Amino acid sequence: MTTAKKSLYIKTYGCQMNVYDSTRMADVLIPEGYNETEDISDADVIVLNTCHIREKAAEKVYSELGRIRQIKDGRNKKGKKTLVAVAGCVAQAEGEEILQRAPVVDIVVGPQNYHRLPTLVATAQKTKQRLVDTNFQETDKFRILNKTHTKTQTTPQKRIAPSAFLTVQEGCDKFCTFCVVPYTRGVEYSRPVSDIITEAKKQVALGVREITLLGQNVNAYHGLDENGKSSSLASLLDSLSGIPNLERLRYTTSHPCDMSNDLIAAHRDNPKIMPYLHLPFQAGSDRILKAMNRKHTIALYFDLIDKIRAASPEIALSTDIIVGFPGESDADFEETLAVVEKVRFAQAYSFKYSTRPGTPAAEKTEQVPEHIKSERLQRLQKLLNQHQLAFNQSCVDRTLPVLFEKIGRNPQQYIGRSPYLQSVHVQSNDDLIGQIKRAKIVDAGPNSLQAELNMTQNSTQNHYDTVYAGNTIYN
Repeated sequence: MTTAKKSLYIKTYGCQMNVYDSTRMADVLIPEGYNETEDISDADVIVLNTCHIREKAAEKVYSELGRIRQIKDGRNKKGKKTLVAVAGCVAQAEGEEILQRAPVVDIVVGPQNYHRLPTLVATAQKTKQRLVDTNFQETDKFRILNKTHTKTQTTPQKRIAPSAFLTVQEGCDKFCTFCVVPYTRGVEYSRPVSDIITEAKKQVALGVREITLLGQNVNAYHGLDENGKSSSLASLLDSLSGIPNLERLRYTTSHPCDMSNDLIAAHRDNPKIMPYLHLPFQAGSDRILKAMNRKHTIALYFDLIDKIRAASPEIALSTDIIVGFPGESDADFEETLAVVEKVRFAQAYSFKYSTRPGTPAAEKTEQVPEHIKSERLQRLQKLLNQHQLAFNQSCVDRTLPVLFEKIGRNPQQYIGRSPYLQSVHVQSNDDLIGQIKRAKIVDAGPNSLQAELNMTQNSTQNHYDTVYAGNTIYN
């Protein structure tokens, strides 16, 4: 008699690191007899992997838990009682309070402890106790997860996506006054180089062609190499670029204060690093940057942009911007618009400031009224959208190498990513997923590009067409 498989449903909120974390949670539970399901009502275990970076993030989780309670009270499709776990940064920040507010929850587990999920699930099912595990452990969770990853991923349940995330650094020591990361993810920790290369090779063996290195402050990476010496992110990227069949490398998110000369040079010298850089500046006023404890000035940021573009003229830049930080005046906001006008970002993520309990900025009395924050955000996003559209339109008539990742709205439509992280749509009768094909851009919208395959020059090589050599890309 075979044991029936149990079903696992994971819902992910927030950043790319949470996407990576959710994958690894599945990795540790699959060997315990679980299969992932997209039907929440069929799940034996439900995990909400939460994010705490934006206002009302916790309330969204509690709203979801209200819907899950109906499933749990009525039991799942199998007639069994569903076990519910809240993981991630809301779990870390709120801990026991989640159990008090949401009786439906059985387990609360922070991001440092999700390698312990099998034990927590088994204990909760056996004892019927409600458990909280949010302590910062001394155990290297990544080494434990890496062993599990080896066993589970040799028999994948579904087709592996050609692009993958790989966490190399976690936590942050910067303590920006608006940010909860140091409190939910802890101090900076960098994984050893050998462990990262081992995991990357496993991903590539399963069909991954592009890896994005993740960290809350990824360019502060300083993991130990095989000689026990600290390795920079540039050195790590160089080591990874030697892996056969790994065609593309990216990294996010960076801090201006850690954008070192060797990393800037790597964008010039390492052809596998994509010409795309996410470099948040957050606010255009030095007065506000000081209040944010960002530790950089706008002059330093402009100097970095000049160095980066001198090293890699074709690079596309993206950023994060917060409007309405406590004390931000109209003049401060105009300085932010001036930075956007000067740099002209290809993409950007912009937000209204939201208070995060426990952060220094939440205690400030000079909170900007909501209607002013909304008006400023609208103005900012209008300008950012104009620049993004202009960048996309500058790619029309150019030929770009595109890594195709998935099928679109019909079986003949394939969607991929350009070197600049743009979404590219083409029509093809061939299966393109996992392939890098040179495609001529024929049309551009604000959020995607339309392209035709170059049937005479298709290549899996990751080089750029000479049509845009020599900084003809809009910047």
